[in-house]
Amino acid sequence: MIDIKSMEYDDVIEYMTSIGEKPFRGKQLFQWMHVHKVASIDDMTNLSKDMRHKLQENCIYTSLTQVDCQISKEDGTRKYLFALSDGNVVESVLMRYKHGNSVCVSSQVGCRMGCRFCASTLDGLERNLTPAEILDQIYSIERDTGEKVSNVVVMGTGEPMDNFDNIVTFIKLLSDERGANLSQRNITVSTCGIVPKMKELASYHFQITLALSLHAPNQAKRLELMPVANKYDINEAVDACRYYFKETGRRITFEYSLVAGVNDSDTDAAELAELIKGINCHVNLIPVNPIKERNYVQSSNEAVHAFKNKLEKYGINVTIRREMGRDIDGACGQLRRKHISKEQKGD
Repeated sequence: MIDIKSMEYDDVIEYMTSIGEKPFRGKQLFQWMHVHKVASIDDMTNLSKDMRHKLQENCIYTSLTQVDCQISKEDGTRKYLFALSDGNVVESVLMRYKHGNSVCVSSQVGCRMGCRFCASTLDGLERNLTPAEILDQIYSIERDTGEKVSNVVVMGTGEPMDNFDNIVTFIKLLSDERGANLSQRNITVSTCGIVPKMKELASYHFQITLALSLHAPNQAKRLELMPVANKYDINEAVDACRYYFKETGRRITFEYSLVAGVNDSDTDAAELAELIKGINCHVNLIPVNPIKERNYVQSSNEAVHAFKNKLEKYGINVTIRREMGRDIDGACGQLRRKHISKEQKGD
């Protein structure tokens, strides 16, 4: 079976001509999938019944099923749980800002990176998501709300650089002007620091933002929090960011989760400033989202602001991430874990 929604424009045209259809039919199909973002082949009304039947017989048409949607009473953030065709589930989050709607998508079912403060990784990796499964998280949310998504961050469950080829195709499809046509400047891809793939991503010269989940000011502390540091030293990961900027001209984002008593002291701030000195970057401070399986405590409001002020004194561009959806299992992986736990208990 052909995964039609994961195919790039030229491949869709080629496929349609290979089954005896005119190229313009391929263009129509691509538009139905990525402009109109329809939920099924049956909705493609200007394709003949015979052609729709042929596509249904020979193609997989990815369309996610909404299992749950929690809506924050505090800020309207919507946390979705979607079922995939094989019964696995993934999370996505819609956040409404003044500048538009932002969706955070997952790139894998589970994760094998083992970051200590993340619920996504507790059950390990099930499998990679296809480009269509990543895309349809956005399309499903747009269908559900009737609202356009203007920013996409690949920061949900999974490590995007561990699903590299599918992420590259996803970026191409999402930004294709003949399809969804989202500006690459409005796409952010996060990584915990898989250095060779960060460099490979730079070679595509996309205009997306690369975000490194740094979370520590030195190698020793990063090893405590992030097992990936065993393979790629903190300095290697930061150097890969320098390389990415050199190749693309795109400012780097450093994600830094503040954990009380672990990485939030004045000394930590000074070390972090020294580590990233000279990089065209922006630091996003994230008060860590506590999860019941770990004993990490969120830094106090005072400690967060003191850390921010210290970085600013060193000339670092820094913001504190606004906490969204804290009342609805906002942290990555929490809603999925709750669902799996219920299923196992037979609730």
